[in-house]
Amino acid sequence: MDIKILGTGCVNCKNLETLTRRLLDELGLPADIEKVTDLAEIASWGVMPTPELFIDGDVVLTGRITEPDQLDKLISNHRDQRGATRISRR
Repeated sequence: MDIKILGTGCVNCKNLETLTRRLLDELGLPADIEKVTDLAEIASWGVMPTPELFIDGDVVLTGRITEPDQLDKLISNHRDQRGATRISRR
């Protein structure tokens, strides 16, 4: 799974990164996580406002952070759409 978290470094951007990393670790899901902070690169993705969460090139969250259960659903729904087995939290 390829995950990109786009954000300039605000509190919400940092919280989304922390929450995403923690959830993936709890689920035991391998992922390449990249934090993008360069404003020009963020703008090149064509979505605003930050934070933004991309999974495998698809935007799944923009302009806010979310509760762990909602993030779990976003990740699971993305995996379901990609044909993977649904994962639930331990």
